[in-house]
Amino acid sequence: MVTGGVIGLLAVLLVKYGNLANMGYCIACFLRDISGGLGFHRAAPVQYIRPEILGMVIGAFGAALLTKEYRSVGGSSPFLRFFLAFVGMIGMLIFLGCPVRAVLRLAGGDLNAIVGIVGLVAGIGMGIYFLNRGFSLGRANVQHNLNGQVFPLVTLAITLLVLFGTQVFFVSQEGPGSMHAPVLLALGAGIIVGILAQRSRFCMIGGIRDFILFKDMHLLIGFLAMLIIAFAGNLFTGMFNPGFAGQTVAHNDGVWNFLGIALAATAVTLLGGCPLRQLIAASEGNTDCVITILGLIAGAAFAHNFGLATSPNGVPVAGQWAVVFSLILVLGLGYLGSKQFSISGGVNIEHNS
Repeated sequence: MVTGGVIGLLAVLLVKYGNLANMGYCIACFLRDISGGLGFHRAAPVQYIRPEILGMVIGAFGAALLTKEYRSVGGSSPFLRFFLAFVGMIGMLIFLGCPVRAVLRLAGGDLNAIVGIVGLVAGIGMGIYFLNRGFSLGRANVQHNLNGQVFPLVTLAITLLVLFGTQVFFVSQEGPGSMHAPVLLALGAGIIVGILAQRSRFCMIGGIRDFILFKDMHLLIGFLAMLIIAFAGNLFTGMFNPGFAGQTVAHNDGVWNFLGIALAATAVTLLGGCPLRQLIAASEGNTDCVITILGLIAGAAFAHNFGLATSPNGVPVAGQWAVVFSLILVLGLGYLGSKQFSISGGVNIEHNS
């Protein structure tokens, strides 16, 4: 509950100081911006190395080291993880947000997010269907610590380049990528969330999944706390803007909002956790989750380089076909995976009681 509430509070603060409305945190959008900042796509409005993501990795890595929970593991179905993350990101860029942003959009009054959250639950339900029938990405194995340390160390190096103002990254001059909170505030907000999420195992997918599977409200309470605190914060700061039309970085096409987030939710349920949880686990030494993050970044680059990503003007035809094709592939993988895999491990169902 504390982690969700703090994310809701900090999200409002970050918007107040420069982030886009209803985008205090969005793991999908921020990874897309980082993908552009690194030059993997050339969509000029969405290029920025988001300090929030860098801070989350540093905070979670530090917390895992201090609590002796850091452990380098990996080796379970890396290509499947990359692929599921890749198509999951396409779904999130059709909806225009990850599960965290779905909640923050609703808290800011964007009623299109209701359709998205219904799609989120439907996608998790579909993922659970395959998990219950034996789908698994396999068991992760212990690796040399250096394998898991590369990701946080590279992140730390990028952070230093950002803090020293090195002009090596692409930076948007207009559009969503140009709208951001001050670097130190965003980095600090990321570190706080990274520490809390590492300690609490916070997961947007896990909350709904555990409630459906085990009637466990532990993680779901964090989901609700984020919604309530962000809603109250938006009301207090005058940033609450109820309605379907005129929302920031959103469209009101219900069909594609539903299908986009349902595709993403199915994929990340099979992956074992939401993009935030994958980021935190990658910082704890899980190289399978590093592969997942790379898949998300590559998916964002592909979506923008090939005109699949949605804009407030609507969903492009190519994006619609990409969602349909990706849904068929993910459902096919779920079916085939439930027939072929029998062992479990890695970042799979983690009952947080």
